[in-house]
Amino acid sequence: MRVAVVGTSGSGKTTFAGRLAKAMGVPHVELDAVTWQPGWVALHETDPAEFVRRAGEAMAGEAWVSCGNYITSRPALLSRATDLVWLDYPRALVMARVLRRSFVRAAGAKELWPGTGNREDFRRWLDKGHPIRWAWDTYGRRKRQYEALFAMLADGPVRTWRVTRPWEAEALIGRLAGGAS
Repeated sequence: MRVAVVGTSGSGKTTFAGRLAKAMGVPHVELDAVTWQPGWVALHETDPAEFVRRAGEAMAGEAWVSCGNYITSRPALLSRATDLVWLDYPRALVMARVLRRSFVRAAGAKELWPGTGNREDFRRWLDKGHPIRWAWDTYGRRKRQYEALFAMLADGPVRTWRVTRPWEAEALIGRLAGGAS
């Protein structure tokens, strides 16, 4: 099983995907870790072909769980995925999560992806590209994009799972880890 997890920034993609990968006993591919280079350089913007190559390499196995919203890698991702999970939570929940996550990251000053030196910084919270602003600004657009994507995939080979409440996510982890369809 190859599961791709998508959702707006702050929806909990990385946490959900990590927990699902562990429950399934398969690798967890965090696309943020693939794209973010030292100094907050975004590989998906500076060298899209290299980003797609690295993402493809990370997802070359027969079983994995990935997380990320990168349109650049979406065709390759969907050509390999067996399942697509959309964490479609209400904006209030997403914003509470992204605020809490950003605070914990900034207060802890922990490197986000090994070898990058990238850390959250309270001074950048008002930047347009900061996850808090990004989550707010892109929420509606992401919702429309994923509604259209799920409609397009409705009769295709990729199984789709739209999760609108955290308790549904918990149940889905059990269902997917158990191999149920």
